[in-house]
Amino acid sequence: MLKKTSLAEEVATRIRQKIRGGVYLLDAKLPTEPELMHIFGVGRSSVREAIRILANGGYVEARQGKGTFVLSNEGSEELTRAFRGANLDELLEVRYLLEGRIVEKAALNRTSADVENIGSCLAQRKRRADAGELPQCIAADIEFHQQIANACGNSILAELYSESCKHMQRAFIQLYVDTSVFIQTHGSHEELYNAIKDSDVARARTALGSIIEHI
Repeated sequence: MLKKTSLAEEVATRIRQKIRGGVYLLDAKLPTEPELMHIFGVGRSSVREAIRILANGGYVEARQGKGTFVLSNEGSEELTRAFRGANLDELLEVRYLLEGRIVEKAALNRTSADVENIGSCLAQRKRRADAGELPQCIAADIEFHQQIANACGNSILAELYSESCKHMQRAFIQLYVDTSVFIQTHGSHEELYNAIKDSDVARARTALGSIIEHI
């Protein structure tokens, strides 16, 4: 079982990802404490600690009598600037370095809820690819890999991966003209999902290698 502080950090990471992904918009009110408890399956103390972490990082602010509101989606400005200035090769290298370790840890640490989330994203990715919906397909692909990162059990790795994916998504929109590569790589993505579900580290590494070859 995770320590409460670690659980709070994980919740803070998930909320940051939702802020950066536009689920929680700038100046919008976050869900209430009971709602966040339900969303993330944690207790009140973990939610409160997560909000404190986010407030200290400049992401949210509490407004007396009104609730907690999104203040910024930038987070670490230096890290954001570094990613913004990176070219595609640099972004891919960072992704490969991070994801190689992420899939190993996800295979060892994933929960049944993680498996369900990853599988749902995989199905969405296939639907969007088959329908030829490129922007939505790219978003679904990014979310599939992000859910794997969330399952790895290391909130820092998940956060770094989230930051890289935000910029990778923009690069993919410029790189691809249709969903053909996403259709071609569905099998390897399905194999990665199955390897993580089966807690097979070696298969997960092999499947990731096959995915990387097609980018």
